[in-house]
Amino acid sequence: MENKRKMTMGLIVGNRGFFPDHLAKSGREEMIQVLRKAGMDVVTLTPDESKHGAVETHEEAKRCAELFRSKAEAIDGVIVTLPNFGDERAIADTLRLARLAVPVLVQATPDTPAKMGITHRRDSFCGKMSASNNLRQYGIPYSLTALHTEAPDSPEFANDLEWFAAACRVVKGLRNLRVGAIGARPAAFNTVRYSEKLLEANGISVETLDLSEVLGRISRMKDSDDSAVKKLQSIQKYVTTSNIPEAALLKMAKLGAVIDEWMKAADVRISAVQCWTSLEENLGVVPCTVMSMMSDSLLSSACEVDVCGVIGMHALQLASETPSALLDWNNNYGDDPNKAVCFHCSNLPKHFFKDVRMDFQEIIAGTVGKDNTFGTCVGRVKSGPMSFARFSTDDLNGKIRGYTGGGRFTDDPLDTFGGAGVVEIPGLQKLLHFICENGFEHHVAANFSSVAPAVHEATTRYLGWDMHAHTA
Repeated sequence: MENKRKMTMGLIVGNRGFFPDHLAKSGREEMIQVLRKAGMDVVTLTPDESKHGAVETHEEAKRCAELFRSKAEAIDGVIVTLPNFGDERAIADTLRLARLAVPVLVQATPDTPAKMGITHRRDSFCGKMSASNNLRQYGIPYSLTALHTEAPDSPEFANDLEWFAAACRVVKGLRNLRVGAIGARPAAFNTVRYSEKLLEANGISVETLDLSEVLGRISRMKDSDDSAVKKLQSIQKYVTTSNIPEAALLKMAKLGAVIDEWMKAADVRISAVQCWTSLEENLGVVPCTVMSMMSDSLLSSACEVDVCGVIGMHALQLASETPSALLDWNNNYGDDPNKAVCFHCSNLPKHFFKDVRMDFQEIIAGTVGKDNTFGTCVGRVKSGPMSFARFSTDDLNGKIRGYTGGGRFTDDPLDTFGGAGVVEIPGLQKLLHFICENGFEHHVAANFSSVAPAVHEATTRYLGWDMHAHTA
């Protein structure tokens, strides 16, 4: 819970004069109470600023839009609540004039069959269609609740609010994102090529740092430097390091300290790092633990300079507010068509493991020697719900595309090295066919959550990416 960021929602209360005004008053109060109970701040007109704090006239729309603009930096999303039919023009005008470019959720409160007389009839069922129609005319994207009408205090709306808040975090977190690309793409990994220009056109900047600069800064760093000493202490607290040479731990500490300092100076939020096999040959360690620590601290880090992969990690992390990992779709699991082994060698965050220890990297050791590959995080991935996502720049068609979906990590037995887990995904063969048919990468971002629908909503409806939602 310490990772949860307090969110702020703009609230537009719809009202239409020839429907019962008291419903707008009570509906506003009820929705504010629900949002505050969910831990959110609310920006909305007061009853002193408009009739019942609702929006009905063009003047009220201008007033609400001005309020929203004054709080634009804080507002994560807007909720349109319809306690009665509502004035669709005023709602659309408010959003157009506010120019927030944040997600919008339209909610309508249901009628009660025993209260369908003129004094309590809402007609929100119908009003939601008119509001949606006008938002579409105005070119304003919006989201809908799972049910056409939902009471603000219902379990259904609570679920929708959680989903919508996650989508808001994804949209806000991916806009104006700065990604660090540390080192060059390994020559053997054409699969992780991407277009910086397409990312930039979508508001995502890539800042580069050559490995020669990293290695140079490490060589000039003294063993007694505060940053190196503090990072070494952090590493030893983070993971079991018995049987790891002290010299290797100090190299990792310096590597981590240099990356930390550069990311702070460059205002970079997440990173993709070259590993195979330059760091092993020229520094004598793998960066896995340093990257694992970053991901575990919600500063997602992907190997093989997979920039699009780490953006997928970040999107899932924004939605769930928990750490993400980048995994390989790696092996079949026996003859079960809905199960597979997801693996990396590994830099998975500690959050992913049932148990974890530091060791040497068995694959690369065969090439560069065991003594040059200490620093990997080895263990079995724990069981639990799984969301996955993959983004890719489609250079041929000039767009960002991807896919999302869900499944679970299982407790099925698995005897292997690195960081590995068995995943069960309904319709997995259909998904694998889709990945291969559309030329997606072998890497996939994963998260212990069920937030794939929120990531899909954010990236399709509000960012305009070409996304596929996997279903069985």
